[in-house]
Amino acid sequence: MSRVTARRPTRRITPAGIVSRPDTLAVEEPLELRVDGTALTVTMRTPGNDIDLLHGFLFSENIIESADDIVSARYCAGTDDEGRNTYNVLDIQLRRAVPVQPRGFVTNSSCGLCGTTALDQVRTRSRFRLPTGSPRVDPTVLAALPDELRSRQTVFDATGGLHAAGLFTPDGTALVVREDIGRHNAVDKVIGWALREGRVPAHDTLLIVSGRASFELVQKAVMAGIPVLGAVSAPSSLAVDLAADNGLTLAGFLRGDTMNIYSGADRLETTPAAATGT
Repeated sequence: MSRVTARRPTRRITPAGIVSRPDTLAVEEPLELRVDGTALTVTMRTPGNDIDLLHGFLFSENIIESADDIVSARYCAGTDDEGRNTYNVLDIQLRRAVPVQPRGFVTNSSCGLCGTTALDQVRTRSRFRLPTGSPRVDPTVLAALPDELRSRQTVFDATGGLHAAGLFTPDGTALVVREDIGRHNAVDKVIGWALREGRVPAHDTLLIVSGRASFELVQKAVMAGIPVLGAVSAPSSLAVDLAADNGLTLAGFLRGDTMNIYSGADRLETTPAAATGT
């Protein structure tokens, strides 16, 4: 069994009685990120694609500008009771010295902003201006992407407990899909992949996420130059405000053939229907 999943005993209650059997769960473990030997932060994540995760995180936090800023990344320290490497500590060597302020908090798997004391600390400016009115996106293509994302969630099939993020071309072609117990980690893994592949700014892509669209996910998309973000569930009010301020197309409740467009509707090839409500 890989470290992405683990087996635990469970008692399943059914109309026919109680059945004892093992269940497959998504692994959640801490990853400590160090920069030139200095502890930066700890994030709770599902092991796998850690190098993409650190690239995406450091880029989103304005610590690096490109993949070339990282000289090396190596696992170190961190052993279990039997002395085996847990691969839960990553030390990153940067090409140039960057003042790093250690984060005195753990970034948990449900909220990448936990421990932040003021909104101004996370309202960073992107290095890229999103293209106006492009790419053009067919709503039918956009509506189909959550199912396409879901079809590529191999670990979710086994556990039912992971978020996913995927980067797609405007015609619906999947470029990369990543899973993680934290939605912000899944997005960081996708952005980290794009950074390493030389695809940032990602002006010709769509980012699709399996859950809700929070402020932090909109910020990460803007930072990477991604012009369209689609979510299966709802956005927050602050996410909508940030998307509108930066010209990002934000779609929520992508289910079946319907969706809500909260900002950036000019990128969608649509025929307006009669307005209703107030």
